[in-house]
Amino acid sequence: MSREILKITGEDREHFLQGLVTNDVERLKDGLVYTAMLTPQGKYIADFFLVPAEDAILLDVDTSLAAMLTQRLTMYKLRSKVSIAPSGLWLHRGLGAVPEGGFADPRHEEMGWRAYRDAPQGKDGVDWDARRIRLGVPATGKELTADSFILEMGFERLNGVDFKKGCYVGQEVTARMKHKTELRKGLARVSAAEPLSEGTEIVSGGKAAGTVLSVAGTMALAYLRFDRAEAGLEAEGQSLSFERLE
Repeated sequence: MSREILKITGEDREHFLQGLVTNDVERLKDGLVYTAMLTPQGKYIADFFLVPAEDAILLDVDTSLAAMLTQRLTMYKLRSKVSIAPSGLWLHRGLGAVPEGGFADPRHEEMGWRAYRDAPQGKDGVDWDARRIRLGVPATGKELTADSFILEMGFERLNGVDFKKGCYVGQEVTARMKHKTELRKGLARVSAAEPLSEGTEIVSGGKAAGTVLSVAGTMALAYLRFDRAEAGLEAEGQSLSFERLE
């Protein structure tokens, strides 16, 4: 997926972001911070990486969300001494040793590294979509949509939320979901004998139980009702096995 790299400057940049995002901006001292912005009702607006940079914070976001996110951040800016602009940088990704100036992806150790350069990257030979599906990593516009709650999408497992940092927009709903006994719905990995199709309904005992979201061959990420999944799942006439993503 195409990415836009924004540059946030100004002396209030860390304080400004801290009150808006789900993760602790102070973690930038250790590398990349994966985080999100939510509505006051706790639903997903955008997910992105914050990147430490000299006298700035870079923001690495899916291109489809960049204009909207810039507008929303500007709306919250008020009197904060903050500027938001395109950086002109390009995302580079890879596996193996993290290169100089690069950062390990905080979502999962097998998601490799990310770096930000002045020129675009050539093909890296990695099937990132298949890898993230295998690892249970949701994607912007696929699993992560305006109807998503980030805890159902695995943000705690993916190091994308901090429950000790204090208030941010949507924090109250997120904290309440955290302290429920158990989430009744959420992201799961499913598999079948034959390849599945994105958007296919999953049923259990004739009742709707979920939806196939991203597909890599016979494996997929799905949004499931866990209370119905134990009775056996079917999609497109096939039996599905499923695994909750802890």
